[in-house]
Amino acid sequence: MHISLIVPAPFDSLSGGYAYDRRMVNGLRAAGHAVAVIELPGTHPVTDEAARSAARGAWGSLPRDVLPVIDGLALPAFAGQGDALGSRPAAALIHHPTALETGLSDSDRATLRNTELRLLPRFARVVATSGPTAERLVADFGVDSGRLRVVVPGTDDTPRSTGSGGPGCAILSIGALIPRKGHDVLVRALARLFDLDWRLTIVGSATRDPTHARELATLVRQLGVADQVRFASEVDDAMLDELWRRTDLFALASHWEGYGIAVAEALKRGVPVAITTGAAAALVPPDAGVVCPPGDHNQLSKAMRRMIFGITLRQEMAEAAWQAGRALPSWRTQIDAFAAALIV
Repeated sequence: MHISLIVPAPFDSLSGGYAYDRRMVNGLRAAGHAVAVIELPGTHPVTDEAARSAARGAWGSLPRDVLPVIDGLALPAFAGQGDALGSRPAAALIHHPTALETGLSDSDRATLRNTELRLLPRFARVVATSGPTAERLVADFGVDSGRLRVVVPGTDDTPRSTGSGGPGCAILSIGALIPRKGHDVLVRALARLFDLDWRLTIVGSATRDPTHARELATLVRQLGVADQVRFASEVDDAMLDELWRRTDLFALASHWEGYGIAVAEALKRGVPVAITTGAAAALVPPDAGVVCPPGDHNQLSKAMRRMIFGITLRQEMAEAAWQAGRALPSWRTQIDAFAAALIV
């Protein structure tokens, strides 16, 4: 196949969706498919003229023998181009509908929802990265189930995390510094545990929403936990592997996750998890972690207290996480499934 994947710039972001996209691109190329990546400048998903102009130009320049695959974060830039999208076989890759992002104004949310309602049914194929996302696309966004395929992320065979070795509990969270990821909820939950010894490292880009990133830094200072919270921004693979190796607990307080690649990664490495409900919660067996309501920092704090204080409990959960991780699909399997899903 000849494929053009259309994404917002920059494609080298550490976000979970782009990690999925990059693995698919590299895997498809290794399997002999020709894959080009087209990066759209401008702001996304609430788009500006630069993004919309780039989307029009990218679509107009596509050769007829190429299958366009539009990442869902770039889809709003194609507003008003429904007829063009329906004029040829094309696919949409949806990690989660952009209308479900947290921190949007009512008008922006309505605009994104209307755009997705108009555009998604025009695609010959829609690929969702989780079952819950697929169900939402059918129920709320008019996607024909016959055109829909689910291809969840894969996982790598990775060494088991050894943990920090103490003192205290080393906690890792991965996700861009945007409202949907709920880092503020996580920080508030941990700040209540002033009598416990913990350290939090947050890995994720601050460029998606610089205002929110600054608000998080201010919140950490206001709560008096600046010495215990480290914003690591984006790190290379070697540094991320080292962080995973020394992690005792993975935590993510997202308001919504399309799948939860970082949660799967934690299980694969034998790291217990503390997360909020959503698609990612389906990955976590009850004995491998805790799942709390989104936005409820009090409940999350109570659950994490047991895990941070209870070293034996954490060890038992780590073993359960390791066993659950063994059952997760490989990237090789999922790359093959993605290629098959694109056949229209």
